[in-house]
Amino acid sequence: MNTEELMQRYAAGERDFSSLNLSEAVLEGVDLSGAILSGATLDGANLRRANLSRADLSGADLNGADLSSADLSKADLTDAILDGAVLEGAILDGANLQYADLKLANLVQTELANSELYQADLSAANLEAADLSGADLVIANLKQANLHKAELEEANLSGANLDEANLEGTILEGGDSNLAT
Repeated sequence: MNTEELMQRYAAGERDFSSLNLSEAVLEGVDLSGAILSGATLDGANLRRANLSRADLSGADLNGADLSSADLSKADLTDAILDGAVLEGAILDGANLQYADLKLANLVQTELANSELYQADLSAANLEAADLSGADLVIANLKQANLHKAELEEANLSGANLDEANLEGTILEGGDSNLAT
């Protein structure tokens, strides 16, 4: 299936596009809210400013994808591969990113308030000025992550690995002060 057919089928009311291969696809600014893309291959795809709110992207391969300024609020990204993905300025409020691979991901100024990042791998990710307030980061791997000026109020960091993480200017008020590594 190509991008044009995907958009036609979505416009016709179809929502299940599980295991679809759209590697390197250009989907900039598309509305796929509520779509089921579990297990889909979207590595290297251009999804800038796309509306993927409430979409099911569990187990999807978004390796190196550009999701800058995309709306992924309340999306399911459980076990998704976002290694090296660009999510700068994206909205992921209330998203489920449990067990997600976000190694080396660019999450600068990303909104991750109240998101589920249980056991997510954020090693060497750039989370500068990201809003992680109320996020569940239990047992998350934040080794070598850049959390410069990130907001972590009320975030749960129990058991999180913060070895070599940059915490300069990070706001932790009211959060879990147990920063076990």
